[in-house]
Amino acid sequence: MSEILARLEGVSRIYQKGKERVEVLHELDLQIPKGDFIAIMGPSGSGKTTLLNLLGGLDKPTAGTVTVGGAELSSMSNNQLSHWRSTNIGFIFQFYNLLPVLTALRNVELPLLLTDFSSKERVKRASIALDIVGLADRAKHYPRELSGGQEQRVAIARAIVSDPSLLLCDEPTGDLDRETADEILRLLQVLNREHGKTIVMVTHDAQAADFANRSLHCDKGTLEAKEAA
Repeated sequence: MSEILARLEGVSRIYQKGKERVEVLHELDLQIPKGDFIAIMGPSGSGKTTLLNLLGGLDKPTAGTVTVGGAELSSMSNNQLSHWRSTNIGFIFQFYNLLPVLTALRNVELPLLLTDFSSKERVKRASIALDIVGLADRAKHYPRELSGGQEQRVAIARAIVSDPSLLLCDEPTGDLDRETADEILRLLQVLNREHGKTIVMVTHDAQAADFANRSLHCDKGTLEAKEAA
């Protein structure tokens, strides 16, 4: 049986909007084995991004527990969560969020500024991450000198530079054309299959979901396995 990397047990998330209570997730249970690649689909407002935020320690459940890599996140302080995220979680978003005044290498290096690594070690690790995503020759280029696909690859390199166990991807191909999107998805497959990264990807794109090992459908705060077409 595969080791379970992340586990959600009885998780509900309720937001208060004025006098209205909005339940985004309802008593959700989920187990994510180490090395899994999950695509989560569903309509807007169904709780997909909230689920990612809970797994990444950016939000806490109203009820239930979220455990990742043996750490029970709701019991941790904000400072503890910040430190935990810096070494355990890599985030990949639809928009690349690269700093335009920094080169690709320096953008990738940014998460390591929160660590005790020396400057030499940070540059070494950032260079390795760029090499993994196929952009070693673009290390000194600025975001304005890169294509959209290349910018997303830099963002992926930044996400993996601290060697996190879990990658959380929120519509990672939503701003890309089909051909470039498929290149990025194949890269995620490589990170999953060859580098052992566990990946949870939110997407509206059924073709993107096909690159994952399995798909789940999120609607009205619950999750169900998505039936194959």
